[in-house]
Amino acid sequence: MKHIVFILLLSMVITSSCNTDDVITVSLDENYRAETSSSSAKASVVFDYTPAAGQFIGDTRTGGFTGNEQTPADAVSYAAQRLDAGSFVSLGGFGGYIVVGFDHSIDNHSGYDLAVAGNSFDGSSEPGIVWVMQDKNGNGQPDDTWYELRGSESDAEHTIRDYAVTYYRPAATGMPVRWSDNLGGSGEIDYLPEYHSQDYYYPTWIAADSYTLRGTRLQPRNYDQSGNGSYWVQPAYEWGYADNYSSVDRVAEGNLNLFDISNAIDYEGTSVTLKYIDFVKVQTALNAKSGWLGENSTEVCGFYDYRMKQKK
Repeated sequence: MKHIVFILLLSMVITSSCNTDDVITVSLDENYRAETSSSSAKASVVFDYTPAAGQFIGDTRTGGFTGNEQTPADAVSYAAQRLDAGSFVSLGGFGGYIVVGFDHSIDNHSGYDLAVAGNSFDGSSEPGIVWVMQDKNGNGQPDDTWYELRGSESDAEHTIRDYAVTYYRPAATGMPVRWSDNLGGSGEIDYLPEYHSQDYYYPTWIAADSYTLRGTRLQPRNYDQSGNGSYWVQPAYEWGYADNYSSVDRVAEGNLNLFDISNAIDYEGTSVTLKYIDFVKVQTALNAKSGWLGENSTEVCGFYDYRMKQKK
């Protein structure tokens, strides 16, 4: 059994430009990795990059792929280089995800703890669900339990937990990617040759002819404002999502959305207490497309320990 030490920091002032008067409780165990003078506010490693099919997947122009990404390791290397440069990494359609880690454990302070950079703007929000994990087994790998961070839609009537979509490799180049879901629905990720000319939008490093992605789905809000397909709007959600033009948790400088580890919930939607986390996952939350704009796909540009970023 793990020996857990609880330290109540009542006599110390924790230096933070956000709030220096917070009373912070930090739970330390043998797997907790304390921040050091050499620690970075920025995520230090990409563990997994498994996007859904999407228009930027494999794109050598805007998407930044080389065209030589043939293995999962190649995909991780691509995503790591893009994030290091501050460039966007697209997660494709519903369920596409990326998993990152930090060189220290991120404490659950009072207020915001995490920041995820995206490329949202007014009228263009493509929300991603944020998940967090604590390295309970201490092996340095994201193989413990994921907890979703609650957002404004977590308890909404049309939010679906355990939603799954299966994507199918196209039979030939220039074809859309078919999908089916676990509710009996089906559709396509459209091929858009005017903007993206890769052979198809199915990840080249996935050897199987189909793969399934599972997560929480939000109800789409996108609509054709013009009525003739020329102007699509993708409205913001209130709070709690990456790549979302929120009036609550978005910081304009850096296009950051902010997150509180205290909002962690389990598979049933019940709140859980995490004193710190080690890994973060962002996953596209919508299964929708907006005409000539293509599929709604979450984009991420960086992950940060927000408290540390504020201090530096």
